Amino acid sequence: MAAITDLNELLKTMSPKVKADDYVFCTVTGAIKDYLTLEPIAFFHEDEGVTLVLKQQDACNAGLPFDGIFKLITLTVHSSLEAVGLTAAVASKLASYDISANVIAAYYHDHIFVQKEKVDIAMSALAEFSGESWVP
Repeated sequence: MAAITDLNELLKTMSPKVKADDYVFCTVTGAIKDYLTLEPIAFFHEDEGVTLVLKQQDACNAGLPFDGIFKLITLTVHSSLEAVGLTAAVASKLASYDISANVIAAYYHDHIFVQKEKVDIAMSALAEFSGESWVP
């Protein structure tokens, strides 16, 4: 499967899918190995600590605090890491609906975390790129 770089093609064929779980962002100190049993779907080392992206239930079970609850939308198109403009286009579209876009680009796909209560609006907004409608 070849990665796509053309922005218009990416936007028309992104085929966003919502994951069933609820996710949260937590910050912890120490080594990431101390938290691998929580099975974070992503983590990032920052100067202030390590950010973990976890299923909400796993964070609750571990007693980790978090501020918001997010749904994960995966753009199922195989986007190239060298594609220009996809993140900006998606973030701008969602911003026009007052939805924050917390984006993580991985090797095959882009993943967007949006506020749980706004996921239906976000999916409808993203569907505008392909001219399709989205029904929850």
